[in-house]
Amino acid sequence: MKNITHHTGKLTVVKRLPTSANGNPRYLLNVDGYLVATAPDASIAYEVTNFDGKEVTAEIGTYYNQATLHRVEALKTPAS
Repeated sequence: MKNITHHTGKLTVVKRLPTSANGNPRYLLNVDGYLVATAPDASIAYEVTNFDGKEVTAEIGTYYNQATLHRVEALKTPAS
């Protein structure tokens, strides 16, 4: 993966894409206004729906000239 950048914002699952050749899920996501996809056969596709609608910090890179989610983690909220 090339050109990795860091973004903070709300993650929204736009739609589920066709599964990979090995049957693993793929998703089209909106992170901080950027449309990104999960890479084929990436394990992150199994956990990305847990972050739907939440504020996250994400690493986005290019994989075969497509914006692709590399890593995601939820923002920690201060204890009240």
